[in-house]
Amino acid sequence: MCIQVFTNMGLIDQLQVPVTLFSAVTLQQSSRAYSVIPPPRDSEEKEMMDRMLRVDHAGEYGANRIYAGQMAVLGRSRTGPLIQEMWDQEKKHLEKFNEILAENRVRPTALLPLWNVAGFVLGASSALLGKEGAMACTVAVEESITEHYNNQIRTLMEKDPERYTELLQVIKEFRDDEMEHHDTGLEHDAETVPGYWLLKNAIQLGCKVAIYVSQRI
Repeated sequence: MCIQVFTNMGLIDQLQVPVTLFSAVTLQQSSRAYSVIPPPRDSEEKEMMDRMLRVDHAGEYGANRIYAGQMAVLGRSRTGPLIQEMWDQEKKHLEKFNEILAENRVRPTALLPLWNVAGFVLGASSALLGKEGAMACTVAVEESITEHYNNQIRTLMEKDPERYTELLQVIKEFRDDEMEHHDTGLEHDAETVPGYWLLKNAIQLGCKVAIYVSQRI
């Protein structure tokens, strides 16, 4: 099971890739014993769904690493419980996509080791700017993920909303969580960090690149 445990560990240990990245995990909140993805009707649909699931999994994996990095720096501060709460939700998102990928035999992106390190470094470096820096990073990343999920929702709605009802439900739920994290960041002074707009735009550019390559590699 792909579980990330970082409490009371050194920074070097926190950069280790989990031993198993591709096992099925059943969420406690979910009563489903089957996939949310219908069997593909043809190779074109199979390719579309594989790319969609691969990048969603990569995004949630990267978000987990970002929060891990933030907790490494701010975990014992007054902001720690807030970051931990958001991280706990991201863990559930990742667990669900681990489950969906395994059930549908979709391989994760080959770039997970890169996102492992890059996500942690981004989270830790933003947290070194203080609470405001961590929140600015959260706003930038969660805004990008929200936009990505909205694009996927539009695609599935245009294709066949009844066919993808279960997947749409999952994506909408996770999208709403990301929007909540985005709003939390704004409420906790994200925009007050020096160079906020420059930092935000740089992070979002990186997110767009990560989305693009994770779909294809």
